[in-house]
Amino acid sequence: MYRILQRIICSVVVFFLHTGTVFALDGNEILRQVDANMQPQSYEMYRKLINVEPDGKKKEFVLYTVKTGQDKMVALFISPASEEGRATLRLGDNMWLYIPNVGKPLRITSLQSVIGGIFNNSDILRLDYSVEYDATGISEQEKTYQLDLKAKSPSVAYDHLKMTVDKESLLPLDIECYAVSGMLIKTLHYSKIQDFGDGMVRPSLLETDSPLHKGYRSVMLFAKVEKKEFADEVFTLNYMSRINELRK
Repeated sequence: MYRILQRIICSVVVFFLHTGTVFALDGNEILRQVDANMQPQSYEMYRKLINVEPDGKKKEFVLYTVKTGQDKMVALFISPASEEGRATLRLGDNMWLYIPNVGKPLRITSLQSVIGGIFNNSDILRLDYSVEYDATGISEQEKTYQLDLKAKSPSVAYDHLKMTVDKESLLPLDIECYAVSGMLIKTLHYSKIQDFGDGMVRPSLLETDSPLHKGYRSVMLFAKVEKKEFADEVFTLNYMSRINELRK
């Protein structure tokens, strides 16, 4: 019920265009609402990531992921066996990879990929969009909004995005990701809306393709997205070897 009221209030305040005065659409408010609808501030979830090659060959990974606040996230590899126990940590713009039996965690960058394929580390350890981007433009169609988003910092993986948002649900449909040069790097496609419980209704499938990797696709399936609080200790380099202890 709270989520329904939240959407109604947002619609009245932000999108109601004619009450004697015409109000301008606020792209940043829409973006914040998209984030709120996509995930709680603190949660755990499971994901399956699948890389698909042009010949149909697939490689699959299963990750257990926890996040708190706007800038802390860690993901643990559960399978395949060759990756089990690896973990990635994100604190703001900083990322690390932990490999069992290999000393201290290694620094990694947002544009690298610990799984190969089209998803990079920024996609796998994604923060809220409103944390990394400002809405610089908005256009309105019958059933959607298109937001033009500009990165707040040059360290963000994509210089700017074009996000298509469903008006009714305020959930993302497609996101085009661009480099500083204006080159399209990839397009993200959200689909298969699912009720995860506790008022969370959001896409359960994310697919991406890229003109730079013709014939290749990467897919992300979401499961068991649940609200949960975590101690700050969980999001530290010293805790990366213990993430599996958090699983039920």
